[in-house]
Amino acid sequence: MAQTLSLQFENELGRSASITINNPIVPADSAQIAAVMDEIIAKNVFTSTGGNYVTKKGAQITDREVTIIMLPSEE
Repeated sequence: MAQTLSLQFENELGRSASITINNPIVPADSAQIAAVMDEIIAKNVFTSTGGNYVTKKGAQITDREVTIIMLPSEE
């Protein structure tokens, strides 16, 4: 099962922007995630088409199960 951590921010234009991280450490440490998000905002590490990230909106971990389907080979 594949997991991703999505960090959600609001940018200078009031629009949503997010950063997605593959294979996060689980269980998640909410205090550590909040501290990292604060650091991203304080240092303007990332920007978006709506400007710099200015506030935290939330964070979530998404589980995704992938099943590979083997197709018959064509000869």
